Amino acid sequence: MPFQNLKKYILQRFDPKRKESVNSFQNTFSEVLKRETTHEEGLIILMALAPHIMPGFYDDILKELYPDGGEFPEWGGVKDDTYRSMQPTGETIQYILGGNDMKKRLAVLDYFNENHWFFKEQLLYIAPVNEGMPFMSGKVIVPPESLHLLMYGEELKPRFGPDFPAKEITTKMEWEDLVLNAQTFEQIHQIRLWIKHKHLLRNDWGMAKRMAPGYKALFCGPSGTGKTLTASLLGKEFDRPVYRIDLSQVISKYIGETEKNLEKVFIRAENKNWILFFDEADSLFGKRSTTRSAQDRFANQSVSYLLQRIEYFNGVVILASNYKNNIDQAFIRRFNSIINFIKPNTEERFRLWEMAIPTNIEAHREILLQVSENYELTGAQINNAIAYCCLQIAEDNRAELSMEDFLKAIKIEFNKEEKIFVKL
Repeated sequence: MPFQNLKKYILQRFDPKRKESVNSFQNTFSEVLKRETTHEEGLIILMALAPHIMPGFYDDILKELYPDGGEFPEWGGVKDDTYRSMQPTGETIQYILGGNDMKKRLAVLDYFNENHWFFKEQLLYIAPVNEGMPFMSGKVIVPPESLHLLMYGEELKPRFGPDFPAKEITTKMEWEDLVLNAQTFEQIHQIRLWIKHKHLLRNDWGMAKRMAPGYKALFCGPSGTGKTLTASLLGKEFDRPVYRIDLSQVISKYIGETEKNLEKVFIRAENKNWILFFDEADSLFGKRSTTRSAQDRFANQSVSYLLQRIEYFNGVVILASNYKNNIDQAFIRRFNSIINFIKPNTEERFRLWEMAIPTNIEAHREILLQVSENYELTGAQINNAIAYCCLQIAEDNRAELSMEDFLKAIKIEFNKEEKIFVKL
């Protein structure tokens, strides 16, 4: 067992009289992580996992090495009210791998900097410490997704909550179900090309120094025109999770808290091939105003933070807004693409009505042509209207939609927007 070998390894390092041999110690994570790991990287992963698998793991080692007890600050480690056994800190790993050898101890630091794949892939990291405290005194954190991957060999998606204020969005629809004009489709195709060929251009063709690490797009247009569906379809096509940022969990009235909440998402999303989707983005990325008060100053600081954060994020970020003019101009200049989602024209509305009607329900083509020409509705409104119509004919035990059914449903959609409905 890896942890039995790990225990022998640690005991032997600090008690040379022990005769156990650990030369057969093998790293077991290369296949799970789909990357080559060094002997020391494997040891660090095991040391971080140990408390999750074997409570009291480090306490047993200390009891065996120091039967008389005592204080051992060089071992680091922390205990808290909810977990009574020792949990390893950076100092614990530093001492086990480096002992009192200063050169080796300094080398261990490299495993916990932001350039190492441990941090980049959020496999494990050192928890932040209070200002002035040694960096390595922080507890070694293994996020739940990494813990599940290392223990069971399968990826676990992050849970929505205060530590990850974003929810995954999916769709059962396909690209054929999205009705947009040709120009909008062409612009969406550019995002698809970037996702498909990013690594080829940046790595194989040597364009990394001239290309931004990530892709930033602005979807602007009225509600119900396909912005969220497009983001979901991009994720579905390339097998990438799409996470919609929950603004109710992110925005805070307290200074600096909004940035902290967003940073949790960006850190977890680095190098994960996720798509981050900010709906109603103008509430976060709105125009900076003239500073007249402390409130204005801190609001402007939040926008400046976001400006820098999305610029260096190496994944896909999609902002959606009903009004392009509400977005700060500094963001506008940095978008790789700005895609306008406009309300469908008569021909597009006819296709939307036609696709939305269930196959076992009949509707005369002339009726569809008439409502398509006379009433401007978005794709989402048309889906809502068809759902209303189907409920009515199901109740009446009918299988054919009448003009009256359509008009009642359209009137409801108009009333939602406080628009005057005129029967034509």
